[in-house]
Amino acid sequence: MMGSPQVSGSHYAGGKQIDVDFSQVAIVTVSYNPDPEILDRQLSQLPPDALKVLVDNASRSAIRDDVRRIAEKRGALFLQNDTNIGLPAALNQGATRAQQIRPECRFLLLLDQDTEPGADGIERLVASYDRIIALARKPCCIGPRLVDVGTGLDYGFHQICGWRWSRNYPPADSHEPVPIANLNGSGTLMPFEVFNKLGGLEEDFFIDHVDTEWAFRVLASGYGLYGVPDACFHHRMGEQSLRFWFLRWRVWPDRSPQRHYYLFRNAVRLMRRGYVPRVWKIWALAKLVFTLLIYISFNKNRGAQVRNMITGVRDGWLSDS
Repeated sequence: MMGSPQVSGSHYAGGKQIDVDFSQVAIVTVSYNPDPEILDRQLSQLPPDALKVLVDNASRSAIRDDVRRIAEKRGALFLQNDTNIGLPAALNQGATRAQQIRPECRFLLLLDQDTEPGADGIERLVASYDRIIALARKPCCIGPRLVDVGTGLDYGFHQICGWRWSRNYPPADSHEPVPIANLNGSGTLMPFEVFNKLGGLEEDFFIDHVDTEWAFRVLASGYGLYGVPDACFHHRMGEQSLRFWFLRWRVWPDRSPQRHYYLFRNAVRLMRRGYVPRVWKIWALAKLVFTLLIYISFNKNRGAQVRNMITGVRDGWLSDS
């Protein structure tokens, strides 16, 4: 156990200084064949007093050596898996190890390997938490505003408006938290209390819609879900991002056939679950059809893409859900 926690940062909200104790924060990053430069920048931006855990999911040997060196240089605990156990299992593994090392930690922050929180993104996020739970009057999971690195577009925050699954784009300097219906996994901050009570992330999902399932389970369990507009993280969605116009400018992830297998399978699994909002199910079905049409029309590898999408739908429908 550590001694008295040290105040490791301060943040101004509404003209008031808020002290941020990063010794109460455990940060878990999962890597799989990452870009070493991006991963190094991410770890360099993490607060020194936070407990940093880097879980590598069986990256290629040459990259794995780079990842290990980066973790050592940046003061992160390095956990190496011999096989790719999937994103949620690796995040759960890192969270469990963090609690063993620093059981007094209050918060868990989840990061993808290609997310950069910037100089004060984490500070702003953590500083917002107590103000949000005072508003919500219950434990919450919160997340930052995400901006796509390649296009500079804001991902916005998902909300349910009647029968519409929509995105809210609050001003970047807004200090007002936004109640939301879904939260991107990378950048999610939660108390360990919530993580432990809900049993962690669902490991069978492996990669896609892990955060979607978690967000709906959080809300169905009576906890809150909020976005923090003035905490900005830069993020990369999928292998590449495509910027296109359809009623407004949009960011579309360019995914591999294997990723589309998991995306379609897990979306169908969620459609069969009672705690998932009906409006999301309608929106998700429309998005799957739209994705299929886009890849049939424009992707050079359309045969493999369509086969994996169809197989994903089949396996999702035949699963125990």
